[in-house]
Amino acid sequence: MSTSANPVPFDHYGQPLSFSKWLDANSARLKPPVGNQQIWQNSDLICTVVGGPNERTDFHDDPYEEYFHQFKGNASVMVVDRGKFERIHLREGDIFLMPAHVRHSPQRPEPGSLCTVIERSRPAGVVDAFEWYCAACGALVVRREVQLQSIVEDLPRTYASFYDSSEVERTCPQCGQIHPGRDWRSWHGLCAQRFSQAYTS
Repeated sequence: MSTSANPVPFDHYGQPLSFSKWLDANSARLKPPVGNQQIWQNSDLICTVVGGPNERTDFHDDPYEEYFHQFKGNASVMVVDRGKFERIHLREGDIFLMPAHVRHSPQRPEPGSLCTVIERSRPAGVVDAFEWYCAACGALVVRREVQLQSIVEDLPRTYASFYDSSEVERTCPQCGQIHPGRDWRSWHGLCAQRFSQAYTS
């Protein structure tokens, strides 16, 4: 029991919960357009369940490690490093620890796939960043930094700030290719042509 002046909210610590019942109660939020839901609020660990399908073109720069448990269906995580893309496959039952600051983009094409992602909460001054890269040459196009308050609510706003930007703002500074924004199929199609190993390995 908390003895501090600010008691721990009831949804922070409590009795063990039935994970299957929690999944049933939140099933609608684990599908597009939301896709994810945080289990406990106001905790030191951000425990989120993420569902498919989704296809992303953003790459997350997390200041801390991330733990993945792909407990239903299959997924993958694209990573980018020095202008090259690689893919880490997450088969059903796999667990994986992503190092801090590795730019990564979870890909969940299977409807109904589910993954638990556990991260550390961010104190004031520790920021996350989301980056978009050129599918033609692999160069960084845009970086958006954010002080993460809610992983469920902040991410869609950050994505929209890029997707709603002008073509000039989405133009690759290295080769001039325009990032297609919300059209993830076009981005992945071009990326598969230029970086085929990331899609066939």
